Amino acid sequence: MAYTCAAGKHRRPSRMKRATTKAVGAAALTTTGVIGALSAPAFAAETSVEQTGFTQAVEIGDTVAEQIDAQAAAQQQAAEEAAAQKRAEALAKQRAEEAAKKEREAKERAAREAERKRLNTFVAPVSGSYVSTGYKSGGAVWSSGSHTGIDFHASSGTAVHAVGSGTVVEAGWGGAYGNNIVIKMNDGTFTQYGHLSSIGVSVGQTVTPGQQIGLSGATGNVTGPHLHFEARTTAEYGSDIDPVGYLRSHGVNV
Repeated sequence: MAYTCAAGKHRRPSRMKRATTKAVGAAALTTTGVIGALSAPAFAAETSVEQTGFTQAVEIGDTVAEQIDAQAAAQQQAAEEAAAQKRAEALAKQRAEEAAKKEREAKERAAREAERKRLNTFVAPVSGSYVSTGYKSGGAVWSSGSHTGIDFHASSGTAVHAVGSGTVVEAGWGGAYGNNIVIKMNDGTFTQYGHLSSIGVSVGQTVTPGQQIGLSGATGNVTGPHLHFEARTTAEYGSDIDPVGYLRSHGVNV
């Protein structure tokens, strides 16, 4: 019989046939070297997908690595710029603080210098007044026979000022001087203010140039209200020196 199986029926190839077919295919591949031409369509497609997928994976990996490197470089640059900005801000702040400190120190020095000058200045004991009786003027009204100071014209209640910086060593009744104040000046000399109607300082108190210390009046041995002013080398009576020369030597125009 020509056929061993019924017509229209197909049987699965036997092992030997499949093996023979594979061997023939392998021989054909070896002989021609063309894999795609002799391979089954499914095998060729699978090979192409695998190759394409592998290539894409490599390319994507390189791109991601470059992006990561670029991102890291950008972050490092940003960090360096931020650090540089902080250093610049800190330096600017330090310079501003140093400039402010120098400015404060300069102002403080100027203020101290101004205060020093102020404390070393002298003023007239009565503002806008004039000498009505001069130093060493003679007459029976003075027990010593002459005037030991000068009189400034001043109505009762006129403000009397310390002529300079010093410390009050006497403040009260002074006999013929009436209510009087004696100040030891910072230069070691003494000044006296007599015939006051009111005393505004006490012993031990420090005073500054131009500070009001009392009010003029007519207490003690007087013929009318005025301020009696003396300059002395000590706090005691009899050590008087020329008060006009004394004031002028300290820059007071009298």
